[in-house]
Amino acid sequence: MAKDTPPRWDRRMQQRLARGEAAALGELYDRFASLVHSQAHRVLDDDSAADQVTREVFGYVWENPDAYDPKDGSMRSWMARLTNRQALHRLREQERAAAAESGEGTAEELEQKLRRASVAARADYIVTSMPAPLRAALELAYHQRRDYRQTAADLGVTEDEARRRLRLGLQLLSTANTRPLDGSSPPGPRRGR
Repeated sequence: MAKDTPPRWDRRMQQRLARGEAAALGELYDRFASLVHSQAHRVLDDDSAADQVTREVFGYVWENPDAYDPKDGSMRSWMARLTNRQALHRLREQERAAAAESGEGTAEELEQKLRRASVAARADYIVTSMPAPLRAALELAYHQRRDYRQTAADLGVTEDEARRRLRLGLQLLSTANTRPLDGSSPPGPRRGR
């Protein structure tokens, strides 16, 4: 399989969704609902809003299965990208409505808050899009507070390999602050089925 060829599961899932198979949507939901919800919650810090974004993202995927282009990466990274874009769009709407209602908050404060959320969303997107070995090493080091020796032992790799994975993962994450996601619009227009 060529390096830029998406996994077989991604291609089959897109084909099944395009045929309108409801079971395919169920499988997609089972696989990615926790990812979508957790990323939306990270941006919005609200369970109800994260639930709504989750429904909107899966609704968009169901109505627009051809929007996924396997050449742009895995379905997992596409779902993460849709989620971040929709969550940032919702956050922008909520903050503007709150500012208009209360008369408090400047446009500059709103943009700073949105930038912070965008950077956090980009970091989440980077982590979810990175290869599983890098993601596993970072999760062990960050969430379980393992050093590179413990990470190597937990992953069953050499210490040099653990250091390499951690270094590469951190280098990827360092781009989160320099290239924020474009949160200016929702995933896209919906079309009827």
